[in-house]
Amino acid sequence: MFQWMNRMIDRASNYFSARKGLLPILGILLIIANFFVQFIVPGWFGASNLLLHLGLVIAIFGLMLAWAL
Repeated sequence: MFQWMNRMIDRASNYFSARKGLLPILGILLIIANFFVQFIVPGWFGASNLLLHLGLVIAIFGLMLAWAL
């Protein structure tokens, strides 16, 4: 099981090392999408700011990963 996890982490590391700005850009796009979703979609999805929080976590993780690689 740990070998599978190690291979998956190695593949992700190799993929994101060549694309260092992909995760921060994806996070920013999610944050922008949240701005529009909160006005268009009624209900808990529009009111929960789920995309905002998810985009912020992905953007911060992407910046930390790009700095480490």
